[in-house]
Amino acid sequence: MPRTVPIEDAQIRLRQLIAALDPSDELTIVDGGEEIATVTRKPRRTWPCQPGSAKDTQHWMAPDFDAPLDDFREYME
Repeated sequence: MPRTVPIEDAQIRLRQLIAALDPSDELTIVDGGEEIATVTRKPRRTWPCQPGSAKDTQHWMAPDFDAPLDDFREYME
């Protein structure tokens, strides 16, 4: 659902409104109840995670990670 902002508000804080948009969000600017512009954020060009970026990170997993849960025992039979 597009977010709607009056033009007066958009003129004052357009930079903050754009920064708050996700790539799939739309911002509609209205003047006197009439839509005059739609602002969208460009999709990312690069992914924030890079392959191999966690190779030196210590990971911990519980010893019973893949043990059946007691709450679902009846479904396992």
